[in-house]
Amino acid sequence: MERKTKIAYFGTPEFAASQLEAILEAGYEVAVVVTMPDKPAGRGRKIQYSDVKKTALQHGLPLLQPEKLKDPAFLEQLAAFRADLFIVVAFRMLPAVVWQMPKLGTFNLHASLLPQYRGAAPINFAIINGETETGLTTFFLNEEIDKGAVIMREKVAIRPDETAGELHDELMLLGNKVVVETIRKIENGAANALPQDELAENQDLKPAPKITKEFCNIDWRQDCHTAYNHIRGLSPYPAAHTRIYSETGEAIDLKVFASEIEKGQPDLPVGSVVTDNKKFLKVALRDGFVALTTVQQAGKKSMAIADFLRGTPLNGTWNAYLD
Repeated sequence: MERKTKIAYFGTPEFAASQLEAILEAGYEVAVVVTMPDKPAGRGRKIQYSDVKKTALQHGLPLLQPEKLKDPAFLEQLAAFRADLFIVVAFRMLPAVVWQMPKLGTFNLHASLLPQYRGAAPINFAIINGETETGLTTFFLNEEIDKGAVIMREKVAIRPDETAGELHDELMLLGNKVVVETIRKIENGAANALPQDELAENQDLKPAPKITKEFCNIDWRQDCHTAYNHIRGLSPYPAAHTRIYSETGEAIDLKVFASEIEKGQPDLPVGSVVTDNKKFLKVALRDGFVALTTVQQAGKKSMAIADFLRGTPLNGTWNAYLD
């Protein structure tokens, strides 16, 4: 059954493509899809479509890919679709001239329990900071980033060993339900949106800024749990990074996708690398060891540590770079 509310959908990655599918399956009319312009990627510099564009093409949906969201030509095209409601999932910040356009408003799906973890990387930082729960929030857009009135919040537990990739997939599936339920609340006049200032009372708000290359470096001067959370909070993308170097000056750059904690008091300087060159490689921290279990050397594939050591034995004394 096709429902009456006409939707304009804004999104780019796989996370957003999943919710677009859910909206269509629920019987809503998606009048137009807005996604990023195509761009070349990879060594061959082939043109790559966003996941949302691929989904839109599969369903034969009208598609807009503006370079600039304030472009008068784009605004005219968008308005011509006469959508009642705009939905934004993992897209650029919309200017007011766009989000104020539809009569039912514009809402965003954010992968945290707002007002906590406003910003570009909420899934990563919830794990990096050792949280035991997070969730999803839908909220109406306003002039400030991630600060609009909250329509729905849905909590999920974070497992002690869960990676950012695993949590991403869990929240993506939950988002299918939350987005459709939010649409129904809005069209039935039952959104009852709550200002975030009321939710923020007595909370120490933590941000989720864009992750930089430098932030991905593992600081081995931290305690074991902090380093472990940093690794799983960046796995599989963009991935935590470390450099190990030998007493002879040889250096190896590694992405670290998985690790384990060995608690204790190592009688070794922080950053010392311990390995049997067969099954394990671990780094000494002030309160134990962090064993690297899945790594990727520059120019090679991700592999279990035993496979890495088989191809790259570490003879002599090695240390992890601390700065």
